[in-house]
Amino acid sequence: MDAKVNNLKTISNLCPECGGSIISLIETGDIICNECGLVIDEKRVDFTHNGRRAYTNDERNSRERTGAPISVLLPDIGLTTTIDKSKINNPDLKRAAKWNTRMNWEKRNILIATTELKRIGSKLNLPNHVKEEAMRIYREIHKRNLLRGRSINSMVAACLYYAIRKFTLSRTMQEVLEESSENPKDVRRCYRVILHELNLKAPNTNPISLIPRFIVDLGLNNEILNLTTKIVKAYISKFVSSSGKDPKGIVAGALYIACKIKGLDLTQQKIAETVGITEVTLRSRAKELKSKLKIQI
Repeated sequence: MDAKVNNLKTISNLCPECGGSIISLIETGDIICNECGLVIDEKRVDFTHNGRRAYTNDERNSRERTGAPISVLLPDIGLTTTIDKSKINNPDLKRAAKWNTRMNWEKRNILIATTELKRIGSKLNLPNHVKEEAMRIYREIHKRNLLRGRSINSMVAACLYYAIRKFTLSRTMQEVLEESSENPKDVRRCYRVILHELNLKAPNTNPISLIPRFIVDLGLNNEILNLTTKIVKAYISKFVSSSGKDPKGIVAGALYIACKIKGLDLTQQKIAETVGITEVTLRSRAKELKSKLKIQI
């Protein structure tokens, strides 16, 4: 190691080949000539912090040179600067440190939004990439001053629902509304604002993605799963206009037909309660599926 250090010290600021200036590439650790491209040293190792090993958690934390990773789920994206007031004697600096801890309305708005987003996200067990996408959309809405006259929590719920649909998760608008304390009409209005003002296209919810979840909730087997999937696929492939209907209703109707074909005694009430629709909707979708696909039970 000593030989390597001495070798590094002998490297001058001039190229030994042409006398040109040399530059250091941080990405690769190489030192090359800026004029002729000669590689003077490659994969250079930084020995300045050698010997600083950590054997306990306290030592490791005290020797870390990086903070927590930045994240849009944090109000300040993780770039907060905290001033220690205990060691400040100057009254002017103390006053400045005190004002540094106060939050303006913009930061308070983001804090409320991130808190609500994390709460709903944890209740629905949503992955981080969905919550991050929802927070990016909310920040863009906030940046364009589109929150005036609208509830923060309603906009958060709408952003979450759009992120859920974008990543095709098996969660519905009704589930988001159940976890949110806001008026469903306000959430739907905010969702339309997101699509219109940000010029976004509303991704369609694929009914097939909802089937496995309801199969598990109802305690049904793979035979019913395969038959229900087959019915829904046939319906979607032949009737494109079905995209305007509630995907839960299509799945519920297909589930009911599949159970009838296999002779399972599963009531309409239980299916409707599990899926989250009314029995009237279930009967309407089941009747439509049997008529259009010519299914005989």
